[in-house]
Amino acid sequence: MAAVTRLALLASISLGALSAPALAQTTEAPQAASGDEGKEIVIIGTRRTDRSVTDSASPIDVIGATELQQAPQVNMLDIVRSLVPSFYVPQNTISDASTFVRSPSLRGLGADQILIMVNGKRYNRSALVSVYTGADTALSFGSQGADIANIPAIAIKNLQVLRDGATAQYGSDAIGGVINYQLRDDAGLELQGIYGQTYRGDGRNKQVSGNVGFKLGSRGFVNISAEWFNNGETSRGAQRALAVVLAQTNPAVASSIPNANRGKPAQIWGSSPADGYKIFLNSAYEITDSAKLYLAFNYAHSEANQSFNYRAPISAPTPLAVDIGNGTAATRSPGRNGSFAPIFLTPCPANNATCPAGGFVNDTNTFNFASRYPGGFTPRFIGKVDQAWGNAGIKGSAESGLTYDLSATFARNSLDLSMTGSLSASYGPQSQSNFNFGKLIQSETNLNADFTYPLEVGFASPVTFSLGSEYRREQYEKTVGDLQSYGAGPYAVQPLYNLVSPGVYAPALNASGTQIVATQSPAASGYGGTSPTFAGASSQVGYGFYAGAEADVTKALTMGIATRFENYSSFGSALVGKFNFLYRVNDVVSLRGTVGTGFHAPSPGQNNTQIVTTNFLGGNQVQTGTYPTTSNIAQFYGASPLKPERSTNFGAGIVLKPADRLSVTIDGYSIKVRNRIGISQNFTVTQANLTALPALSVVGLNGVVNYFTNGFNTSTDGVDVVTNYRTDLAGGPLALTLAYNYNMSRVTQFNPLVIGAAQIDLVRNIAPKHRLNASANWQIDNFSINARANYFGSWSNALEYAGQRFGAKVVADLDVSYTFREHYTLTVGANNLFNTYPDRIAPSASNPIYALTGALADGQIYPRSGGPFGMNGGFWYARLRVKY
Repeated sequence: MAAVTRLALLASISLGALSAPALAQTTEAPQAASGDEGKEIVIIGTRRTDRSVTDSASPIDVIGATELQQAPQVNMLDIVRSLVPSFYVPQNTISDASTFVRSPSLRGLGADQILIMVNGKRYNRSALVSVYTGADTALSFGSQGADIANIPAIAIKNLQVLRDGATAQYGSDAIGGVINYQLRDDAGLELQGIYGQTYRGDGRNKQVSGNVGFKLGSRGFVNISAEWFNNGETSRGAQRALAVVLAQTNPAVASSIPNANRGKPAQIWGSSPADGYKIFLNSAYEITDSAKLYLAFNYAHSEANQSFNYRAPISAPTPLAVDIGNGTAATRSPGRNGSFAPIFLTPCPANNATCPAGGFVNDTNTFNFASRYPGGFTPRFIGKVDQAWGNAGIKGSAESGLTYDLSATFARNSLDLSMTGSLSASYGPQSQSNFNFGKLIQSETNLNADFTYPLEVGFASPVTFSLGSEYRREQYEKTVGDLQSYGAGPYAVQPLYNLVSPGVYAPALNASGTQIVATQSPAASGYGGTSPTFAGASSQVGYGFYAGAEADVTKALTMGIATRFENYSSFGSALVGKFNFLYRVNDVVSLRGTVGTGFHAPSPGQNNTQIVTTNFLGGNQVQTGTYPTTSNIAQFYGASPLKPERSTNFGAGIVLKPADRLSVTIDGYSIKVRNRIGISQNFTVTQANLTALPALSVVGLNGVVNYFTNGFNTSTDGVDVVTNYRTDLAGGPLALTLAYNYNMSRVTQFNPLVIGAAQIDLVRNIAPKHRLNASANWQIDNFSINARANYFGSWSNALEYAGQRFGAKVVADLDVSYTFREHYTLTVGANNLFNTYPDRIAPSASNPIYALTGALADGQIYPRSGGPFGMNGGFWYARLRVKY
C-alpha cells in the first residue's frame, strides 16, 4: 500500500511541475578492457546526474571520441551511419539541392523527426527543405532537418544516441529519438591529416583537422576544433547512349560533349566534388564555486559542384537496341532535349492584322542552342552552405540541491544555389549560361530556462523534479534569383504564321489542322530560381512549458514521468507526455519500458517552400514545381494548411549483464505517426490547367506540380540488439561490439490523391529491414587493429526500379595503427575492404538497358541513391595523428 501511495505522489507532483531538457554530461569512452562498459554517465533521456547506459530506462548508445575518429569517413553523416545500425543516409548523386544537404533517417523516420543537440542544446535546421522527388530522399521526403555534416569529428567528446521518443522531454522533432554531440573540454594539442582515394583512383579525399584546449586556471577551459576538407569526384556510370551516337555520327563535335576532355561520361553518377571548413569552440568558466558561464560556437562553410543531367542536341538517327528483361529485347530512339528545338526570331510585323502581336514568322531566321553547345550540355549545379550556431548561458546549483540553467541559442544556416554551363531556353540568343538562383536562409532563436530539484519523499532515492520553459522563433527566407533563372522570356510561347503573299500571313498548321505553337521552357534548364512573388521571409513563434519527475521508487524500480505543452503561432498548441521505468530483477537482468506521445511542428520552410527542379520520372526529364500550401497554384490542386504530425511511442526492453565485461540490451519499439508531412503526388499540368492558371507556365505543359501536405499515417516497428564484450587477448585488450537493428515501416492510412503506390512502397522497402554492425578493436603494445563488418539487408526502390529487389551485402572495414614516440600515430586502412557494390540495375520495360552502353538511357549502372552504403566501392586511406 505504501508503494502505491508513493507512486501516486510521484505522478501528482510531476504533473504539477515543469521540466527541462537535460544536458548530456558524459565521461570519455572507456578503454577496451576497462571493465567499465555501460557505466558512462549520461543525462540525455533523463534529468538525473547518476544514470549510466545500462541503468537508463531508455535505450542509449554512447560512442566515444576515439571510435568516432577511427572511422575512415570524413563526413559526420557517414560516420554515424557506420556506427548506428538504425541510422540510414543515402549517397545522393544527382539529387538537386539534396546532394548538398543529405537527409538522414533514424528508425525509418525522417530527418526532422530526429532531434539533433550539441551539449544538450538544440542544433538548428538546415535551410534546405527536401523536395526532390526521387528515392534518394524517400524517408525524409518533405523534411527540414539539421545538417550534422557541419560538425567536425575531432570536436566531439562523445556521441549519445537516444533511441526513444522524447518529445515530452525535448520538444518538437524528437519523435524518432535524439542525437546529442558532447563537445570536448580537455586541454592539449591534437593534429590529424588524412589522405585517401577509391580503388579506382578517383574520389581523392584530403582532410586536415586540429584541436587545441587550454585550462583557464582551475576554473575554466577553452577548447577549439577546426577541420579543412577536400573531397574529390567519383564516377560510377556509363556514357549516355545518345552521347555515344552523337560522337559516332558527328565526330567533329565529339570533343565538345561534356566531360569528354576528362575522359568521363557526359553525365556523372557518383559523389560530387566538395570542399570546405568547420570550426567549433567550447568553453566554460566558474564565476563562483556553484555557478559557471558557458559558451559554444560553430561556424562551417562548404561548397559542392554537382553534375546535372545531360541535354543532348540530337535524336538517335536509328533505333537503338535495348534489353527489357525476361529474355526480351526492343528498340528505342532517344530524343533530343527540348532546348535544342528551333527558336523563331522574326516577330510579326507591327500593326499587321493577319500576323498579330506576340506571333512569329515561320521562316529560316531561327536560332538553335547547338551553336552554343554543339555537343550538348550538362549543367553544373553549385551549392554553398554557411552555418553559424552559438549557445551561451549560465548554470549552477544551490545548497538546497536546486540546479538552474539559463541559456540562449542563435543560429543561421544558408544555402546559396547557382548553376554554370546551362541556359534559359525561352530567352533564346539572349540567354545567360550561368545563373544565381537566390539563397535559402533558416534563422533560429531559442531561449531556455531549466531547473531541477531533488526532494526526499521516502523512496530509495530523492525524486528529481525538473521544470522549465522554452521560447523558439524560426524564420525561413528566400532571396530573389536572376530574372532568367525563373522568368519566361520572349520565346516561351511562339504562335507561328506563314507569309502567303506580301504583307499577308496565315497561321502555320500541323497535319491535324491546328496552328503550330512553338514553346520553350521558362527558367533555367535544370532548376528554377526564386521569383519576387515567392521571395521574402516567413516566421513562426513557439513557446513551451515542460515538467517531469524521476526517482528510484525502490532499489529495484526506477520510474520517470514527463509532460510538455507547446504553442505555435502557425497552428496552435500541443500537449504530450511520457512515462518510462526500469526494473532490476537481479544483478544480471533488468527490464525497461516506455510509453509516450509526441509531435513534429511544421516548419516555416515546409509552409513556404517554392522551388522548380528537373526530375526524371518514368525515364523522362520533367519540370517539377513545389509550391507553398497558401499559393494559388497549390490550392488549385487541393492544398490545405499544414497540421502538426502526432505520434505515439511504445518501447520495451531487457538489459543483461551476465559478466563484469559483458552487456546485452534488447529493445523493441513501436512508433505510430499520424498526419505525416510529406509532399503530395505529382499533378501533371495540362493545357486546360495552363489556360485556367497562367502562373503554371513556369512548370510548363506536361510538367508536374506538388505541395506539402499531411497525407498519410505510418507505423514503425522494430528491435535493437546491442552486445558489448571486453576481454584480453595475448596480453592486449580486446573490445567486441555487435549491434543489430530490425525495422519495418509501413503506411497504414493515406489519401490516394496525396501519396501513390510507389511512395508507399518506398516507406516500407527503401531502407534495409535488417542491419548489423560487428566490430573488434585489439591493442597490443604500440599496435591497434580495428575490424568492422556491416551487413545491409535487401531493399527495393519501386519508384525508380519497379520489380527489382537489390540483394543483401556485407561491407568490411579494416585499419591498423602504430603509435611511436608516444605522441605520433600512423594509421593505414580500407573502407569497404573487398570493394563491394550494390547490385546493378536489372533491365525492365520501364528501365531498358542499352546494348550500346550496358546502362540505362541516362548512364545509370547502379541505383542512383547508392543504396544503403553507396556506389563508390573500396576506399583506402592513411592518417597521421599527433597528440600532446
